[in-house]
Amino acid sequence: QSAEYGSCSLRKMGAMEALELLDQLVDESDPDVDFPNSYHAYQTAEGIRRAHPDKDWFHLVGLLHDLGKVLALFGEPQ
Repeated sequence: QSAEYGSCSLRKMGAMEALELLDQLVDESDPDVDFPNSYHAYQTAEGIRRAHPDKDWFHLVGLLHDLGKVLALFGEPQ
Protein backbone atom coordinates (compact mmCIF):
# COMPACT_ATOMS: atom_id res chain seq x y z
CA GLN A 1 0.00 0.00 0.00
CA SER A 2 2.81 2.36 0.84
CA ALA A 3 4.46 1.80 -2.54
CA GLU A 4 1.19 2.37 -4.40
CA TYR A 5 -0.22 5.32 -2.46
CA GLY A 6 2.75 6.71 -0.52
CA SER A 7 3.75 9.18 -3.21
CA CYS A 8 0.20 10.61 -3.34
CA SER A 9 0.49 10.77 -7.12
CA LEU A 10 -2.60 8.71 -8.01
CA ARG A 11 -4.98 11.61 -7.50
CA LYS A 12 -4.72 14.99 -5.84
CA MET A 13 -7.62 16.43 -3.84
CA GLY A 14 -8.18 18.73 -0.96
CA ALA A 15 -9.54 17.66 2.40
CA MET A 16 -12.97 19.11 1.68
CA GLU A 17 -13.21 17.21 -1.61
CA ALA A 18 -12.29 14.00 0.19
CA LEU A 19 -14.94 14.68 2.85
CA GLU A 20 -17.52 15.16 0.10
CA LEU A 21 -16.43 11.92 -1.60
CA LEU A 22 -16.99 10.05 1.66
CA ASP A 23 -20.70 10.83 1.28
CA GLN A 24 -20.77 8.44 -1.72
CA LEU A 25 -19.52 5.58 0.45
CA VAL A 26 -21.64 3.08 2.36
CA ASP A 27 -19.42 2.35 5.32
CA GLU A 28 -19.36 -1.40 5.99
CA SER A 29 -18.87 -0.74 9.70
CA ASP A 30 -22.08 1.36 9.83
CA PRO A 31 -24.31 0.22 6.94
CA ASP A 32 -27.56 1.30 8.67
CA VAL A 33 -26.55 4.93 9.17
CA ASP A 34 -28.88 7.18 7.22
CA PHE A 35 -26.83 10.39 7.19
CA PRO A 36 -23.76 11.32 5.12
CA ASN A 37 -20.34 10.11 6.28
CA SER A 38 -19.08 13.69 6.30
CA TYR A 39 -21.62 14.42 9.04
CA HIS A 40 -19.81 11.96 11.29
CA ALA A 41 -16.55 13.84 10.68
CA TYR A 42 -18.15 17.16 11.62
CA GLN A 43 -19.82 15.62 14.70
CA THR A 44 -16.50 14.21 15.83
CA ALA A 45 -14.66 17.50 15.33
CA GLU A 46 -17.37 19.43 17.16
CA GLY A 47 -17.41 16.98 20.05
CA ILE A 48 -13.67 17.30 20.42
CA ARG A 49 -13.88 21.10 20.18
CA ARG A 50 -16.39 21.19 23.04
CA ALA A 51 -14.37 18.83 25.20
CA HIS A 52 -10.96 20.33 24.36
CA PRO A 53 -11.46 23.93 23.20
CA ASP A 54 -7.76 24.74 23.57
CA LYS A 55 -6.51 21.96 21.27
CA ASP A 56 -7.20 23.15 17.72
CA TRP A 57 -4.95 20.46 16.27
CA PHE A 58 -7.20 17.85 17.91
CA HIS A 59 -10.31 19.39 16.28
CA LEU A 60 -8.65 18.94 12.90
CA VAL A 61 -7.73 15.32 13.66
CA GLY A 62 -11.37 14.65 14.51
CA LEU A 63 -12.47 16.09 11.18
CA LEU A 64 -9.94 14.13 9.15
CA HIS A 65 -9.87 10.81 11.03
CA ASP A 66 -11.87 8.79 8.45
CA LEU A 67 -10.50 10.28 5.21
CA GLY A 68 -8.59 7.08 4.44
CA LYS A 69 -11.93 5.39 3.80
CA VAL A 70 -12.10 7.31 0.52
CA LEU A 71 -9.75 4.65 -0.91
CA ALA A 72 -12.73 2.24 -0.93
CA LEU A 73 -14.16 4.37 -3.76
CA PHE A 74 -11.04 3.56 -5.78
CA GLY A 75 -11.25 -0.20 -5.38
CA GLU A 76 -9.56 -0.80 -2.04
CA PRO A 77 -11.34 -2.96 0.54
CA GLN A 78 -12.78 -1.24 3.56
